[in-house]
Amino acid sequence: MKEIKFPCVYKEEHCVSKDDLAIHVGSGDVAVLATPVMIAWMEHAAAQALRDFLEDGETSVGVMMHTSHDAATPSGMQVFIEACVTAVDRKKITFEIIAKDACDVIGEAVHERFLVSKAKFEQRAATKGQYDSH
Repeated sequence: MKEIKFPCVYKEEHCVSKDDLAIHVGSGDVAVLATPVMIAWMEHAAAQALRDFLEDGETSVGVMMHTSHDAATPSGMQVFIEACVTAVDRKKITFEIIAKDACDVIGEAVHERFLVSKAKFEQRAATKGQYDSH
């Protein structure tokens, strides 16, 4: 990994569609932004924040997400995600992430990602369960 320059902030915007609603994804029975979708957007922003610092063959994987979902957002409203790197400890990168709509902060998170070799990580996952552990 190349050295991360502080402040390292990545911002993105999403428009809530019917496919993003809790009632559609199965996380509830209301027509508002689903928590799993908000979390996926948060994780995507964090991953994108690192893309310019990765060496060839590297990627990052999410390992922890501590999230609150504090306000409902209806279909058609824009959501703004901001991921900020707060710490780097060797291969572990920590983020603070905020999600807002036009009216409220709708969610906050602390998220950790680890840098890995993409090929080695995928190979290890592909062989999982192929060996008898006894």
